[in-house]
Order: sequence, then structure tokens, then C-alpha cells
Amino acid sequence: MASSRKMVQFFYDIVSPYSWMAFEVVCSYKNVWNIDLKFKPVYLGGVMHGSSNRPPGMAPNNFHYMTKDLERVSGYFGVPLYPPSDVFEAMFDKGTLNAMRFVTAVAKKEQEGGVLVERVSRELWKRIWSTDQDVTQPASLTEAGLKAGLSASELEEILTLSKSQPIKDKLKSVTQEALDYQCFGFPFTVCHVNGKAELFFVLTDLSSWLIASGEKWVGPHPDKPTFQM
Repeated sequence: MASSRKMVQFFYDIVSPYSWMAFEVVCSYKNVWNIDLKFKPVYLGGVMHGSSNRPPGMAPNNFHYMTKDLERVSGYFGVPLYPPSDVFEAMFDKGTLNAMRFVTAVAKKEQEGGVLVERVSRELWKRIWSTDQDVTQPASLTEAGLKAGLSASELEEILTLSKSQPIKDKLKSVTQEALDYQCFGFPFTVCHVNGKAELFFVLTDLSSWLIASGEKWVGPHPDKPTFQM
């Protein structure tokens, strides 16, 4: 008898480059592992404030380490990550509040499945962390949405929805949900195993996640069996 699927909640903000790599891992494994993957777009700024945490990139030594580490890790996971020309401006001055409201509106329109949320999130990550493009303006969000497969009319509706109070409140509530799980940064994953919520700061907790979930790791690209750990 097959075991029941484990619900996995993936909390993320496209401002986080590590979240992009973790996102690609869970997306490539969602049909390999026995999981029911739920995307949870959140505003990282709200999590940092609510958890009294400080962005690691604000500490000079940590920032320099992250720059090298991202180069190594993105190569391993096959993610085309190239930091924007002005990382601080992209992450802290411009931020991603509008972008995450946009993703939240996409999720609202899609209701179930997460296919559009996955595609739109990926296109937004590409803009900020691969091609050094804006993710704050309506035109930028529209361009990402078109590449993700949404129509112009759908995007007009989603952009309007993203500015509405219900969507703003939804993003706040999911951000609070992450904080209720004692989230302090991203990527943050909650795996529900045997009625218990197991919390992981993926990617650093990947080994712990595998132990708790009972799943197996066959490398960053499960469709290519030559990758082994």
C-alpha cells in the first residue's frame, strides 16, 4: 500500500537567490518525491521585521561570502544566477513588495495547481537574478507574466488585483503564517510528516529534510540519473 503524500509548503520571496535554487529543486522533485507541493509567496521584509532578524547581505563579510557561495551553489544546481549590477539597490532599495503582491494575485486567480505561480515566479527570479532587470514596475511584471504564458487581458486583471486590499491582506497573512512557524528567512520549507510539521531552512537543511521525509536524493537533476550524491 502506497504511503500518503506529504504536504510540503514552500515559503519564498523572489528577492532571495537561495530561494531560487531551492525552488528549482522542489519543482524538479515534485513528481519524484511523494509530496503535495504548495507554493507560499511571502514578503521577506515582513519576515525579517517580524522575526527581528537582519538580512545576511547587510554584513560585509557575510555579503562577500554569499557572493562566492552563490557562484558555487548555482553552478551545482544548474541555475543561471548572475547577481544584479547593484545588489543592494535591487534587494533593499527597490525590493520586491509589488512583485510578491503580483505573485499572490496570480495564485488567487489560479486557485489550484500552482503551474502559473511556478512559471511567473521563475520569470521574476530570472529578471532580478539572471538578466538584471526591474521587477517593481507594472510593465516589468507584465513582461514576466507574458513569458510565463499569461495573456495580456489576464495580466491586466492580475495587475489590478495585485493592488487590491484583499491581495495585500493575503500577502500579510501568509507572511504571518511563516512567522507563526518561527520562520526567520528564506528559503523556508514546512514538511507535514505523520501529522507533525517539520521545519527546514533549505538548502542548508537538505540532509535533515531527506531524513525526516524519508525521500531520496539523486542529485540536482533527477531526470538525469548520472547525477549522484
